[in-house]
Amino acid sequence: MLNKYPLWKTLMVFFIVAIGALYALPNLYGEDPAVQVSGLRGVEADNQMFEAVKADLTKENIKYSKIELENGQILIKFFDTENQIHARDLLHAKYKKKYSIALNLTPATPEWLAAIGGTPMKLGLDLSGGVSFLMEVNMKEAIAKAHQGMVGDFRNELRNEKIRYRSVKEVTTSDGQGAVKIIFRKPEDLAKAESLLKKRYRDFVFTAKDDDLSLTAKMTEQKLKETREYALQQNITIIRNRVNELGVAEPLVQRQGKKHIVIELPGVQDTAKAKEILNATATIEFKMVDQEGDLASALNGRVPASSQLLYDRNGKPTLVKKRVMLTGDHIVDANSGFDEYSRPQVNITLDSVGGSKFSNATKNNIGKPMATVFIEYKATDKKDPQGNLIFEKHEEIISVATIQARLGKKFRITGSDSVQEAHNLALLLRAGALIAPISIVEERTVGPTLGAENVQLGFQAILLGFGLVFIFMLIYYKAFGVVANVALLANLVLIVGIMSMIPGATLTLPGMAGIVLTVGMAVDANVLIFERIREEIREGKSIQQAIHQGYDAAFSSILDANITTLIAALILFAIGAGPIKGFAVTLSIGILTSMFTSVVVSRTIVNLVWGGKRLEKISI
Repeated sequence: MLNKYPLWKTLMVFFIVAIGALYALPNLYGEDPAVQVSGLRGVEADNQMFEAVKADLTKENIKYSKIELENGQILIKFFDTENQIHARDLLHAKYKKKYSIALNLTPATPEWLAAIGGTPMKLGLDLSGGVSFLMEVNMKEAIAKAHQGMVGDFRNELRNEKIRYRSVKEVTTSDGQGAVKIIFRKPEDLAKAESLLKKRYRDFVFTAKDDDLSLTAKMTEQKLKETREYALQQNITIIRNRVNELGVAEPLVQRQGKKHIVIELPGVQDTAKAKEILNATATIEFKMVDQEGDLASALNGRVPASSQLLYDRNGKPTLVKKRVMLTGDHIVDANSGFDEYSRPQVNITLDSVGGSKFSNATKNNIGKPMATVFIEYKATDKKDPQGNLIFEKHEEIISVATIQARLGKKFRITGSDSVQEAHNLALLLRAGALIAPISIVEERTVGPTLGAENVQLGFQAILLGFGLVFIFMLIYYKAFGVVANVALLANLVLIVGIMSMIPGATLTLPGMAGIVLTVGMAVDANVLIFERIREEIREGKSIQQAIHQGYDAAFSSILDANITTLIAALILFAIGAGPIKGFAVTLSIGILTSMFTSVVVSRTIVNLVWGGKRLEKISI
């Protein structure tokens, strides 16, 4: 029988639309003001902190709707912004040394809907408000750090080949560029070293001087370019990891130019919170504890020339060697666990280069204590002659452990006092060490008012587009226009539902433009179908034959038009960035859903209403 779907097919179509409507539903509930309490530098909130926060809020008579502890963070939801700000000020004053207290917005989705994975669409910076930073990577420090690494490499090469030297150090050449200078004892040592290093380090230009028996190594232009590129890309990766570790939702982290990084944090209301995340320009270094030096003398100002006095978070002093055994940029993974005696430990995995370096550095230090040093660079207001910000270096010991055996690519750090401490250390190591310090050169805050205005204007554009199309279809196609409008509404519901279900999908203002565009494209498919039905009726075919032929004949044209547009959308997504990608995502989803609704959904409705009946005329 013409124009009749089997029951299972009809139910499947309505089931798909119903699922889309279910997952689009969370977008109707809006957001609640909230305060997020998260630990600084790997500290996580525990039950004790949770109870303390509850007690503080109760004592100050601050009313909240819900408080929960999850993934080491405390989230407090409020009925209004007045209590939200009051709570933030109270908790910040009391816990700011160990915890970050940030204003936030959290979905007001009912628990039953959240339990099945229902979440609202994530809004971009232009819709939800938030903060945007332009950060500059200090390339001078990146080059300097690369030279420091080469100092250790050159020393190892010369020792392995038993070539004697006086010193290996980083120097500044007459043209202001950095270099590594090696001074030898004898001319033959200089000749051997020059021949050896030129073969093994082709990315350096070596210059030998017989008068002072020195060999100077400078990076080639290609090597300098690669070092800068590596510093930029590695910093982008590490910043993204840090933001993700600290729970900021849907951040945008991407490069801009040769030394800048753009970070957008939608929904973040607290600029100080964002700066806390991004200004942690830190590195990790492993150094040997100086057991020969006198700690008491060091505390009185008499520190050995080859050592330095450092403190841990609790103020406990430790004398460590200045020589760096390994830096944190070689760490590829770190996780907490237990040793064979059920004591907490941190398991660390290095890259191949780091594994080789650490093996050589620890083979003669078995049984001796090693310190893990956390180094933080804080920007000052001063600049050097090249215009780069000057950073102050702050060092702190986060762990002291005894080397039990020669360490290689995989090793463990023991000595943590608790499971929580081991977990925090793993988190800090896993977050990575920045290759070079970075500084905020531009800061932009997009307020919730502007975001709300954009959302309102965007939805007004969508509703206006839908309204005009609805009216046109009702007037021009009558009863079949109602079918097209229902399919159009189903299309919008499916777009919102799919955008809400896809992890990482973010709706931006250009994305709203993509939705408006799909409205026109969706109705265009129904126009093709309905006009073809009219033609078939004018040619004298029966109503049922005209409907059947209209859908079948128009499908190829609809498919061709949508595929070409989809290809254009995919190209935009591949080569575009930011707003362009947002437009491409919603357009692509809209194309796929519009094909389903305009062809399958509308035909299902037509078959239910008119299919299989004897019809003399039809309202189209």
